[in-house]
Amino acid sequence: MTDLFDLTGKVAVITGSSRGIGRAIAEAMADHGARVVISSRKQDACEVVAAAINARHPGAASAIAASISSKPALEDLVARTQAEVGPIDVLVCNAASNPYYGPMTGISDDQFRKILDNNVLSNHWLIQLCLPGMIERRDGAIVVISSIGGLRGSATLGAYAVSKAADLALVRNLAVEVGQHNIRANAIAPGLIRTDFAKALWDNPAAQARFSSEHPMRRIGEPEEIAGAAVFLASRAGSYVNGQTIVVDGGSTI
Repeated sequence: MTDLFDLTGKVAVITGSSRGIGRAIAEAMADHGARVVISSRKQDACEVVAAAINARHPGAASAIAASISSKPALEDLVARTQAEVGPIDVLVCNAASNPYYGPMTGISDDQFRKILDNNVLSNHWLIQLCLPGMIERRDGAIVVISSIGGLRGSATLGAYAVSKAADLALVRNLAVEVGQHNIRANAIAPGLIRTDFAKALWDNPAAQARFSSEHPMRRIGEPEEIAGAAVFLASRAGSYVNGQTIVVDGGSTI
């Protein structure tokens, strides 16, 4: 293998990959030779993305729906991937939820639990399910999509920020625990990206103009601008990167 970013022969599972950042990552990994498993809650949405990828790279994508809030569904996702596609080499935990905007003094217990369950516990479940095979083969890459929200406070996204900060700690601890098995665990912290998930933050001309006027690059990011970091962390190019958080925000945090 001469290309540091070559993923030929690798099997990658990407959650929340029927749209946005997850889809961009799946497409980029398929472009670099990986067999990708498209997963989100709805099977038909997964199949649309898999079909588009397979049109460019025949046989490169499979669609297996799973809700991150259900441990049995994630167990099924891993079991079916291993049986139908192959051993999982790369896991991208991208799916997340945020049912509440506002100060943490106003969030309900159920909303807070949902954020922590879907953004932290579900990642832990899925990683637990994938680790045995990675350890056996002494090879694996885990990529958790966090957020720059995990690096700073917020008046309106506090609970979400707490969950994303927990994800940063999750990969650090995983790096310590499983690095000895040649498994890398890292996080990507995107800034504001033009996705449906973040639409409330950018789908407003005044808010977008204000953000752009203060941003070093004078614009918000696009989903495909996150994909390169994921390919890097999953490939031989990132083989000695472990327990790190790569900030991809165009300079927002500086």
